[in-house]
Amino acid sequence: MSTPPTLAHPAGVRARRLPTPRGELAALECSSDGAPATPVLLVPGFTGSKEDFIALLAPIAQAGHPVVSIDQRGQYESAGGDDATGYEVKSLAEDVLSVAEQLGRPIHLVGHSFGGIVSRAAALADPSAFRSLTLLDSGPAGVPEPSAGAARLLLQALAGLDLPTIWSFARARELEAGRRNGTPPPAPEIEEFLRNRFVANHPVALARYGEALISAVDQVDELAATRIPVLVAYGTDDDAWPPALQSEMARRLGAAVVALEGAGHSPAATHPEATVDALVRFWSDLAAS
Repeated sequence: MSTPPTLAHPAGVRARRLPTPRGELAALECSSDGAPATPVLLVPGFTGSKEDFIALLAPIAQAGHPVVSIDQRGQYESAGGDDATGYEVKSLAEDVLSVAEQLGRPIHLVGHSFGGIVSRAAALADPSAFRSLTLLDSGPAGVPEPSAGAARLLLQALAGLDLPTIWSFARARELEAGRRNGTPPPAPEIEEFLRNRFVANHPVALARYGEALISAVDQVDELAATRIPVLVAYGTDDDAWPPALQSEMARRLGAAVVALEGAGHSPAATHPEATVDALVRFWSDLAAS
């Protein structure tokens, strides 16, 4: 679970609603100063939200790129219905393509974790919509063990418990693990946000996301065939997809690769400066080539 370092919107960052054919998506945006460079779209992962990228928005805009982060359909402040087909990866990719159209394609697309699976699907559906794709702590296929086991436990809980109850049990275990590891709990306002975000998710969306997170198939060769420039970036301490697996994916893609030292599965939240540096450098190299 990504824990944003702050909830305060940096200067220039504002909340908005983005229209799509399937309904609005909640977003945070930051406009660039001067002549804008290629727009950027940031797509969060499973149980995440647009706030996971809050520390990236202003620095990306300051580098010249108008930037938007979204809640995916059924996540936090983006409403979703009870129809499970609306949360299939193909449908979520259509949302990404709709936003790309509004931003002024081709755009730079960044997908974190499960957001990388969705972003890859969007790139495969319409490669012309994207100037580049960054897979941030996301793998070639479904998440392996032990993370797959944790996702299955959540799916089992969703079958019989409501979200507040699931949160209470799961969060207690997380906080206890943090105490054993010497990790301090977040500030009270961040803790309250994490709970509110989780229980605001549509339970059908969480179930479909979890299923896709486990069952996603390897489409690395298909992505390589699109010839979209790709950056694979990951924390050296990522505990979802092993760093070696992500590095091998980068080799298969012929992609640029950045290992973010000391970061775990959510470097945008824990190591925002290094994450921004990797992204902006990648985009600048593309612009110069």
